[in-house]
Amino acid sequence: MLCSGFIIQECKTKSLPSLLRLFILAAIWGASFLFMRMAANSLGPAVLIELRVGFAAITLFIFAMYLRKQLAFTTHKKHFFIIGALNSALPFLLFAYAAQTINASTLSILNSTTPIWGAIVGIVWSKTKPTKSMLLGLLLGLTGVAILVGQNSLIIDTQAITAIVAALCASLSYAIASHYTKHAPKLSAFDNAHGSMWAASIMVLPLIFVIPAREIPSNEVMLGVVALGVLCTAVAYILFFRLIDDIGPTSALTVTFLIPLFGIVWGNLILDEQIGPNTLVGALCVIAGTMLVTGFIRIKPFLKRNTL
Repeated sequence: MLCSGFIIQECKTKSLPSLLRLFILAAIWGASFLFMRMAANSLGPAVLIELRVGFAAITLFIFAMYLRKQLAFTTHKKHFFIIGALNSALPFLLFAYAAQTINASTLSILNSTTPIWGAIVGIVWSKTKPTKSMLLGLLLGLTGVAILVGQNSLIIDTQAITAIVAALCASLSYAIASHYTKHAPKLSAFDNAHGSMWAASIMVLPLIFVIPAREIPSNEVMLGVVALGVLCTAVAYILFFRLIDDIGPTSALTVTFLIPLFGIVWGNLILDEQIGPNTLVGALCVIAGTMLVTGFIRIKPFLKRNTL
């Protein structure tokens, strides 16, 4: 999922290795929905996410030791708990809840609505005046979600609607986190990721006693959970930060458009999820809407004709 709340300086260098990292990152983040789908029903949302953020925190701690970076957790405790809640604990739990019902393909598409929610939060929070491109993007994004809701409501009844709402709320949480960081303490991206993972693991821990695992997980499920925490969270964040250093935040944001494509591919190849026309049309609308909202593509203003 997008680490949209972390601010990093832009660098202008573009290269083939950066493009390769972009696709690897999209493939990794697209796989996160596959692993959640595999484990959510046996572990339940709380245990699954506690393991995810726990493995991620330990992995980032190992990286911090290697890089000789000290984390001032107590100094910025309030900040880490806020960002840990909005950017990790809450959205991860909501996606894990949704993964019990809807497929990995749909989850990855709904995740890509984060920039669309970001535009809405910006309009409400910062009183940002929406452009024509932004408004069209919001309309396209909502249309895509409506198509997905219509598809799933026919297949899995009302449970799918609840799951889709949960996934959309997760994306909204990412968007709120992004706007919060504009007024938050200016820490390095790595420290934000590292500190927020420890904060998230502390917050989620009590929930495992309220929502315990339903069954003893298989070896396959546990391997998926380790991959989810280590690869799809810790390593993905580090890769994302490196990518922003290489090509800048605007170009790095294109990973948002690639994640649903990999989510659909992994779901089809590994979980044998069917790719129907509704999924493809819904994905296309959401991705196009996201591109418009983020300014990746713009509507050219119509030239006024001079009248004689």
